[in-house]
Amino acid sequence: MVFAKRVFLVAAVYGFLALLPQYFMEDKVGRDFPPPITHAENFYGFLGVALAWQVMFILISKDPVRYRPAMLVGMLEKVAFGLATVVLFVQGRLSPVVLGAGCVDLLFAGLFAVAFLRTEPAKTP
Repeated sequence: MVFAKRVFLVAAVYGFLALLPQYFMEDKVGRDFPPPITHAENFYGFLGVALAWQVMFILISKDPVRYRPAMLVGMLEKVAFGLATVVLFVQGRLSPVVLGAGCVDLLFAGLFAVAFLRTEPAKTP
């Protein structure tokens, strides 16, 4: 259980550190990774949903047994972004920097799987 607590807390802290600054970087992202962002709602929507997941990871870290089923959905969240970055990179549609972020998510997906397997299911009354 200690492993799961640490993994999900580290994932949440990493996520907050990686995502929060992006709220102030729309123009920079458009310059560094052209073309400029044309659908800001998608950019900010992605950030909002991703940040909501960091809150979920904090909840899981506080009580891994209770929130064990949510670990599976957390794995899906990490694999969805990580796998998409790999496919887009192979197609030549993504920068190596973003691929790196996707690989970090795939690493967390693996750690989440280990945490899930090492966490005993909640006892039912």
